Amino acid sequence: MDKVTLYTDGACSGNPGPGGYCAILTFGPHKKTISGSEKNTTNNRMELSAVIQGLKALTRCCEVTVVSDSKYVCDAINQNWLKSWKAKNWKKSDGKPVLNPELWKELDALLEKHSVTFQWIKGHAGHPYNEECDRIAVEEYKKLQ
Repeated sequence: MDKVTLYTDGACSGNPGPGGYCAILTFGPHKKTISGSEKNTTNNRMELSAVIQGLKALTRCCEVTVVSDSKYVCDAINQNWLKSWKAKNWKKSDGKPVLNPELWKELDALLEKHSVTFQWIKGHAGHPYNEECDRIAVEEYKKLQ
């Protein structure tokens, strides 16, 4: 199985406000950058969109390491929140509905197609791909302003 690293970031000017995302896929010497924006969104939606769009770009089943500075995304997977939300019909432990359920459902379906692990890194700490993702995500939302 091919091993891919997926670096992601989302950015938002205001929360909600215009937002952008970026996903950088690396496979050996290859690199692919995917980015986009939404006029009225939240930072969490952009963080999720980056992961989703990166995984959607894969053309075959891969072993993927997602590297993200989003605790929201990484904790939802690594602490099994996503599995719990799904089992509770998309409700959180307090009984309230999960935010962004359509994105979580889309991500959940993509996670079944690949072998994916999530690695949290501190944002704005000098990691080259995280910094590049952040720069591109910001450029994306600035196009909307």
